[in-house]
Amino acid sequence: MNPLEEQARRLLTQVYDPELGLDVVNLGLIYDIRVEPPTAYVQMTLTTPGCPLHDSLQEAVRRALGGLPGVEAVTVELVWNPPWTPARLSPEARKALGWG
Repeated sequence: MNPLEEQARRLLTQVYDPELGLDVVNLGLIYDIRVEPPTAYVQMTLTTPGCPLHDSLQEAVRRALGGLPGVEAVTVELVWNPPWTPARLSPEARKALGWG
């Protein structure tokens, strides 16, 4: 992962799922990050296909990465394969949810 991608991952830890109160990185919702200025690409999923927050979370990801050096556009691709499972939770997320 290049330094801009590491910075992008750190920025995404500030994007929270308001229902769970955890960030999208620790929830395991981020599948891929590529930063190739002038564009940042994020491939992400949601916990369920019918999640009512899909628009707001995608927009929050765009806003979070919009300030990266040299980035003028952020493309967010919402994918369902592989499907999200609780196995994708970080140890920190498991602890916060009382699962660890």
